Amino acid sequence: SHLSSLQYLSPSPAIIEEYLHLNDMKEALQCVAELNSAPLLFVFVRNGLEDTLERSAIARERMGLLLHQLLKAGTLPTTQYYKGLQEILEVAEDMAIDIPHIWQYLAELITPMLHDGGIPMGQLFREISKPLVPLGKAGLLLVQILNLLCKGMTHKKVGGLWTEAGLNWRDFLPEDEDVNKFVTEQKIEFTLGEESDETNQKKPMSGEELSKHLDRLIQDKANNQRIRDWVEANLDQQQAAANQFVRALMTSICQSAVICENPYKVDVEQITQRAKLLQRYLSDEHRELQALYALQALMVHMEQPANLLRMFFDALYDEDVIKEEAFYRWESSKDPAEQTGKGVALKSVTAFFTWLREAEEESDKD
Repeated sequence: SHLSSLQYLSPSPAIIEEYLHLNDMKEALQCVAELNSAPLLFVFVRNGLEDTLERSAIARERMGLLLHQLLKAGTLPTTQYYKGLQEILEVAEDMAIDIPHIWQYLAELITPMLHDGGIPMGQLFREISKPLVPLGKAGLLLVQILNLLCKGMTHKKVGGLWTEAGLNWRDFLPEDEDVNKFVTEQKIEFTLGEESDETNQKKPMSGEELSKHLDRLIQDKANNQRIRDWVEANLDQQQAAANQFVRALMTSICQSAVICENPYKVDVEQITQRAKLLQRYLSDEHRELQALYALQALMVHMEQPANLLRMFFDALYDEDVIKEEAFYRWESSKDPAEQTGKGVALKSVTAFFTWLREAEEESDKD
């Protein structure tokens, strides 16, 4: 019967290949839902993990994100996820001979499940440790997962999640292993509520790196809190207030809001969803102006599509992301560094400024 169950799910390799190739989450979610075979989805989970285990960090993360979305959508029952994962975990130690980084790779596949709407840390860690504790390997996997989490939020926050879940290293390590020694060697003092030396130094990031990280988060539809956690973990206050960050964030969000049809349109829903995030970091007129310069540069990069800037201006104004003063400052700005494409941009939003001035006169009369 085991064989027939595999044949029954034969579309799964095709679904996985197509998803990894095109990164079309919506399509993949639909295809798996159409398999209509919840009791056999563990085979899909196992295939997905096996297929990506030795590929690339991006393939593993994408697979992890797909499983998270399937679980969140209610298509994948938690029991099926555990069952498929367990079949891999049971042989992980044997695989380690050929794949020395196996624990890191497994962590990359599992960590996305901890995002919002996935499985809470306490449940997940206790469950995935079951096959590994007798082998003395549970600690290794959990450390790798915690380290990955620390790339997206502060050590303190990750330590808080561990403590709130009531987790204790004693439950995951072999009886003869010294917990304190393990914690110190693995540099995971934050799980005991202690600060380690490394937590407070943030490495400066190039504009390119910044954009790459923000683009990934926004493409993965990370919620605003997750993006704030990432900023807090990776940038100090000065870096988060700098022009470079403000512009990178604005560019990533606006880019994700472009609907690539003919003619181009703005997906206002995207701007609405990200308004709170933008308001948080565009905290004054100077930063709002920087954001408008970034949008102008994006339009130049896209070869100034007709009406697109106007649609962005409307959405940003309606959502209270950019206020009148900043729009006027952008309009009259003579900053030599920001002149590329300015003439064309101004022409395309003439009607917006006419409307803005009329609206202002109206409210003055009232």
